[in-house]
Amino acid sequence: MPGSKRSNAQRLKDSLEDDIINGRRSPGERLDPETLGAEFNVSRTPVREAIQQLVASGLVTVSPKKGTFVARVGIDQLIEMFEVMAELEGMCGRLAARRITDQELSALREAHQRCEAAALAGDTDEYYYENEGFHDCIYTASHNTFLASEARQLKQRLKPYRRLQLQVRQRVHNSLSEHQAIFDAIECGDAVRAQQALSYHVLIQGERFSDFVSSVRRMEGAPVSQTG
Repeated sequence: MPGSKRSNAQRLKDSLEDDIINGRRSPGERLDPETLGAEFNVSRTPVREAIQQLVASGLVTVSPKKGTFVARVGIDQLIEMFEVMAELEGMCGRLAARRITDQELSALREAHQRCEAAALAGDTDEYYYENEGFHDCIYTASHNTFLASEARQLKQRLKPYRRLQLQVRQRVHNSLSEHQAIFDAIECGDAVRAQQALSYHVLIQGERFSDFVSSVRRMEGAPVSQTG
């Protein structure tokens, strides 16, 4: 999804997402739709759509009669969500390795190639969007509608933080290598290896986890709230 093709709502959402995660907009700060519209030179509709997307990802809350505010998300809750996401994606990978059709495998290969192109271009944002497509192909190929729905729902909550993680040094390169391992396992029908590769890909642990936490906590030097 090249940047030029992104809607006003998508660009506004991305900008607000970056501001919130990187501490330029503080937890509890009020987001006034009219002010945002004037700031980004967009109409009410893109502002409303952007806020709806941010609410879905848990970065923004809307209080009746009070307004729209930047949410407070604790690091402990993020850890738990990533752990569950790793299990869900691992299950999707295991089932996809057993059930993927030739057409779905071709779609997964093309999604992987688009990720490669974005990585080679050094476009982190583009990689983020193509990465979404790669994972979505796996959800579909699991042929388990309930599992795919649960994975997509939790992924929506974690999207901003997965996006932030890609800003860690060498993360895009490493992510692409992990994609290759995932694709290879699914292509050859190795369900166990596919599950392990996908779980590892999502579960942020060891040195990569420390890098991620450091990035999240880089919010104007302030500690991250431990409340959900």
